[in-house]
Amino acid sequence: MSTLRLPYNTLSPEAYAGLIATKKALSKSSLGKQLIELVNLRISQINGCAFCLEMHTASLREGGIQAAKLDGLAGWRVSAHYDERERAALAWTESLVDIAHTHAADEDFEPLKAHFSDVEISDLTFAIALMSAFNRLAIGMRQ
Repeated sequence: MSTLRLPYNTLSPEAYAGLIATKKALSKSSLGKQLIELVNLRISQINGCAFCLEMHTASLREGGIQAAKLDGLAGWRVSAHYDERERAALAWTESLVDIAHTHAADEDFEPLKAHFSDVEISDLTFAIALMSAFNRLAIGMRQ
């Protein structure tokens, strides 16, 4: 385990508070905690954030997610444990995490409309952006 490079949350308290405020706002979203946590875990898998992997895995387990579903998250595209709503959210998640290559393709965005309201799509996009920011802070500062 690496040593924390800088205590970013205390060095930049107003910026950090903004991220926490966004997290709190998203906790009220009709997306639901389990979907947001699945998205957060998938982002953390892609980015390789050990701190976040442990945190979101524990949260999902505490929330009662089936072990097989949790274990198969990295292979969600071929797993029978994910419904179409989750698949649409996870495809959008991967598209935004790898935006330099995907450019948020229409084929990843369009399926969202069948399963989410415009507000939920916006909330989902904020959740993806927020988790990506948290990953970059945790990885960059060696949390």
